[in-house]
Amino acid sequence: MYRKMRLIDTVRIPPDKLGGKIGQVVKSALEEKLEGRTDKTLGSIVAITDIVEIKGGRILVGDGAVYYDTTFDAIVYKPELQEILEGDIAEIVEFGAFVSMGPVDGLLHVSQIDDDYISYDEKNARLVGKKSNRALAEGDSLRARVVAVSLNEREPKESKIGLTMRQTALGKLEWLEEARKKLEE
Repeated sequence: MYRKMRLIDTVRIPPDKLGGKIGQVVKSALEEKLEGRTDKTLGSIVAITDIVEIKGGRILVGDGAVYYDTTFDAIVYKPELQEILEGDIAEIVEFGAFVSMGPVDGLLHVSQIDDDYISYDEKNARLVGKKSNRALAEGDSLRARVVAVSLNEREPKESKIGLTMRQTALGKLEWLEEARKKLEE
């Protein structure tokens, strides 16, 4: 889920960056320091949107930089357990599909796609249902539910988000549209 949050941090401004408009310099330093980072409590920091307050700077002995305590607004993304989300398949592998859902990818394991037996079609790089013949391929859009979240602060790419489509109103968007049309008939 995306959220707008008000955060506080101390930012270091090196001597060569001093002299410009302090608001722009501090925002740039915060973007460089925080954007793309993952925190277990907050989630992934997507963007620094606004500087709210910059308190007087401090200089530490032996360091020519100025440190500012700053209050700012940021957009963060943190997948929540049981959250329903939509995403696109980024990659198909033998054991499932990686789904792109903003700054992180989630894994949709083959056992969580459908009640049907799902097999991997290596030649066409897709997952296919044995009875239904439904297929998932790279680029397909789907709706899934988050069933597991394990964020890794040190290596954000190593974060693990588990997904499922094994319930009503979840699945490939084309499948959901077909089911809706059948209900209208």
